[in-house]
Amino acid sequence: MRIFSDFDEIKSAVGSEIGASDWIEITQDRINQFAEATCDEQWIHVDQERAKQEMPGGKTIAHGLLSLALAPLFIRSVIGLKGLRNTLNYGADRIRYLAPVPAGSKLRGRVTIAEAEDVPPDGLRVNYHLVIEIEHGKKPACVAELIALHYR
Repeated sequence: MRIFSDFDEIKSAVGSEIGASDWIEITQDRINQFAEATCDEQWIHVDQERAKQEMPGGKTIAHGLLSLALAPLFIRSVIGLKGLRNTLNYGADRIRYLAPVPAGSKLRGRVTIAEAEDVPPDGLRVNYHLVIEIEHGKKPACVAELIALHYR
């Protein structure tokens, strides 16, 4: 984890890869919980028997939004910001899902600070470039440009 003491240190890291998180397993239970929470119980996510017959690889796949929902975990695991009062999710500029995530896969997030700009009176808007990698995968599961507002 890289710890930043102040906003100036973050701004000086623009364009730098900060690091990669630990791997996290995407279990069928996690997929099922996400399906229930979002009311997206499409068979490709939750029906293991049908997936064995009809899906390439014979496994269910995680929701793309499940991969993206792990973004805060991935970012917080590689970046520490001292003196923060709070952080708000400001949105995303671009999100692409490039490869399916079969149940049982492991994901990690690779984080780069793409932009950082002061937001008066006490904030900093940071654009994070996040690449969500699949262990042993040829393509990332997802690439996203995410925006956070940090306040001190």
